[in-house]
Amino acid sequence: MAHFMRGKQAGVQGDFSANIQPDLFAIDDLRRLGVSSRVTKVAFDPVQSLFAVGTESSVYGPGQIYVFGRNRISCTLPLPSPKATVKDIQFCSDRLVCLDTQNDINVFSLPERKRTGSYSPPGGVLCIATDSTLDYAMLGMANGEILAYDLDRMALAPFRLPCLWAEQNARAKSMPIINLQFHPRDIGKLLVGYAEGAVIYSFKKNESRIPLHYQLAQGAPGGDANPTMMNTHRSPRLTQALWHPTGTFVLTAHEDSSIVIWDPKEGRIISARSLTDVDVNVPGSAKPQEPGRFVPRTPIINIAWCCKNDPDDTALLFAGGTSAAEPSKGLTFLELGRTPNYATSSWQMFSEHFNNPKKQRILPTPPGAEVTDFCLLPRMSPWFNGAQDPIALLALTSGGEITTMSFPSGFPVSPTNQLNLSMTFIHPFITHVDHATIDRARWLGLTEKRQSGPKLLVGGAEASHPLKRFESRSIVLAAHADGTARAWDVGHGDEVENDLVLEADVCRAVGRHDNVNITKLGMSGASGELAAGLQSGELIIFKWQTNRNVGIEPDAPRPCPTRQLISISDRKDPSLSEGFHAFSLLDQQDGPVTAVKVSDVGFIAAGFHGGSVILIDMRGPAVILDAHVNDFGVKERGAFRRSRSNSIKQGYVTCLEFSVMSLEGDPYSSILLHMGTNMGSLINLKVLPAQGGRYEAKAAGSVNLDNSVISICPMNATNGKPAFATQEAVAALRNGARIDGVILAASKSDARIFPPPTSKGAHKEWDGGVQCKAFAVTQVADQGMAAVGMFSDNSVRGFTLPGLREMRSERVGGVFDRTRLGDAIVTQSGDVLGWAGPSELALLNFWGAGLNETESNDRIFNPEALIPPRPTISNFQWVSGTQYMTAADLNLLIGGPDRPPSKRQLEQSRADEAARRADQRAAVDQSADGMRDGSSQEGYWAWASRNLSERTEKLNIMGDSMDNLQKNSSGFADDVSKFVDKQKRNLVMGAVRSKFGM
Repeated sequence: MAHFMRGKQAGVQGDFSANIQPDLFAIDDLRRLGVSSRVTKVAFDPVQSLFAVGTESSVYGPGQIYVFGRNRISCTLPLPSPKATVKDIQFCSDRLVCLDTQNDINVFSLPERKRTGSYSPPGGVLCIATDSTLDYAMLGMANGEILAYDLDRMALAPFRLPCLWAEQNARAKSMPIINLQFHPRDIGKLLVGYAEGAVIYSFKKNESRIPLHYQLAQGAPGGDANPTMMNTHRSPRLTQALWHPTGTFVLTAHEDSSIVIWDPKEGRIISARSLTDVDVNVPGSAKPQEPGRFVPRTPIINIAWCCKNDPDDTALLFAGGTSAAEPSKGLTFLELGRTPNYATSSWQMFSEHFNNPKKQRILPTPPGAEVTDFCLLPRMSPWFNGAQDPIALLALTSGGEITTMSFPSGFPVSPTNQLNLSMTFIHPFITHVDHATIDRARWLGLTEKRQSGPKLLVGGAEASHPLKRFESRSIVLAAHADGTARAWDVGHGDEVENDLVLEADVCRAVGRHDNVNITKLGMSGASGELAAGLQSGELIIFKWQTNRNVGIEPDAPRPCPTRQLISISDRKDPSLSEGFHAFSLLDQQDGPVTAVKVSDVGFIAAGFHGGSVILIDMRGPAVILDAHVNDFGVKERGAFRRSRSNSIKQGYVTCLEFSVMSLEGDPYSSILLHMGTNMGSLINLKVLPAQGGRYEAKAAGSVNLDNSVISICPMNATNGKPAFATQEAVAALRNGARIDGVILAASKSDARIFPPPTSKGAHKEWDGGVQCKAFAVTQVADQGMAAVGMFSDNSVRGFTLPGLREMRSERVGGVFDRTRLGDAIVTQSGDVLGWAGPSELALLNFWGAGLNETESNDRIFNPEALIPPRPTISNFQWVSGTQYMTAADLNLLIGGPDRPPSKRQLEQSRADEAARRADQRAAVDQSADGMRDGSSQEGYWAWASRNLSERTEKLNIMGDSMDNLQKNSSGFADDVSKFVDKQKRNLVMGAVRSKFGM
């Protein structure tokens, strides 16, 4: 009976929820966007054009791997242990190999999108090495041993290597392995980095070569030039070892920030340097320092030896190794240029090459961010340790954010429409989310045109989604920590027709790059306007426009006066030819922006923490209202109360909404602005035409709620549909259209439905002492209208309209982060959007069927994308006697002769057989065509005689070819013998000359 009385008190005669049955209330878990926890590792596959992102285990979820393709293509691969954190991930052909902090090896199949194997070896696994041509992963153990794990059989292979460093140091029977890396051209060689040094193991010879042991004599400064250690003999611990792209040299990095270049054939140091100094292994080469002024260096975290298409044209990229006193911890890039020819160059030439790079510069990273890892993005090749001809790089910071920059220039690259949508959640972190409902046809037309480079991610194929009948799209407005605002369609669990992202550069619009913290966003698709409110009190308005000066950088922004609406059209983004461009700016100087509403009919309203509220008519544009919430009388009607009392508590606007309806006692309908405050007041203003073609705002009364207002929902009193200020509703006012409406306002502790402006209407308090965090009026298919609220006890509740009777309540514990329920959003379609973690959004639907559709069915592996052949040794290396192993040889050596063929080998055999059969069919078809063409001139015996003659001729040609091959081989062997004898004579004569000083 109470809900029936509420409807009568509200002035509504009908029941808008009469046809809604309780069984329609079932929550669908539609989607997850973003990443659940802090990112610990990233990897890139240039063949499939996929990103892999590994996360840590936290209170928001277990560690898992996200595989991202283009647009919104994604796949989630959970780790078997809920407490495991991703330590390393590597793409290996059609597999993804992961090493976690529980020392487990997990193998995932990309075509099947699931884990196919897991192995927990005895002892700790410190590093792994994979190759796309091998069926094995090499495991570097904590005791110095090297194991081989069969990725096809999901078992440990019989191949095992003992601690190779024990041959150099008998006391080091157990030496942890730091990293493993296959030779870039000869897969039969493996670079093994131990804590004391590095060795090169040859699978062909079953032996390790000369050890690469970095030692500093007394007086040598070392990489950090620590004066307390300079006068001691020491051997800095190795932190990384890697090959030159051609395998000619080896680089080792050490804990004192030393960078050492070795000749692996001789075990000789070519160059020992830091990022700033050279010859750090030479005693007495230290620069003089003032006493007590020693500044340590940051440890070298990661190194990449990059190369262009020509692997001899190289560069080095470092994360870390800079002075700890430097405020910017960017990446250091050393462009070395083309490597001197090994056979014709001297040691001095090599030393000069590495000590004096052609260029050295810092690739900047966000201020205050420390890079913990980076990943290069090659154009095509997965070889040379993923560092051949990179087009960009992705850096991971200590806070879990990522940043993308071009390579080697280091210019920032926007992730908008370049990376997967979920990756933009941490590029950088999203600080605030708002929502806008935009007509479907209008959203399809909002496609920005921006100058950008080639797409970084193009892999994967989207799964088909159901086509649902939603004429309005739910648009998420996301504010990022770098002052960027982005808008994208979150969907309704259906096919997203326009999945592109719109971007607005707030930093460029406001004229600075620091202290740009976006607090509120609003958008209208009908008017093509976007508004952003800042923590510092500015309101920036963007408008959908074209840029005639695209590609031309604008002049430096001029100072802006306060409390004035000024034009900033000269601050357009030069890379954006069509999209949201800066239009107007207002610096209110009254605290942070607390509410923003952009209407479809040319008005923008904003509230500030200091209590001021403004209304802008975009037809000028001009400010037609600049007042304080305390200026409006609560009981008076039709005028401002100019006197302010110091005894009144300071209030500010918390939410805003525009509507078109009739006020009590008015024979006409008008545009209304409704303002809810933190003190529970709901103030109504009429926006009426004024002289000179402008509009003016007049106070029309207010009502009070028990707590801070969080939602204002204008409704048509006849059918319960929304009564927002749309262009169609305002156009109908010219014909005298009248809309009888009511306002449903919700606060944290109660709700009130009433006909505006001052009627108290019906009132309901929330049961159970809980607080409402988000509230909206939703449409339930064709059944009617109902209200949906998100509450502090992690429950979603549905209410009838207009009686506000609770129909049903469902707990969604474990989905949303309870500490951020205040940021949840309820849309008009019944969707609930909220934070499931620091950088992950969850999308639920209140009027669903109890389905869980969070698992994506996107196809992420393309079997037609073939891996290019692995680079091999040069002809000169082969002639000089280098013993080369193929991948097939190494697979046989590791697996043994009794191992059955792997899936890769079987597939290759089937492919070869299919190609052979296709060639045979083509030959038969060609012969048949020839017979049909000559059937009228040639009989059977003539055809047989001709084929016999052709066969005899081909056999004669083959015999001549074999004779020529024998002669050429004999001549080649004679030439090689002469060359070797000549080299021996030169060696002996050179020794004699040097002996006698000639």
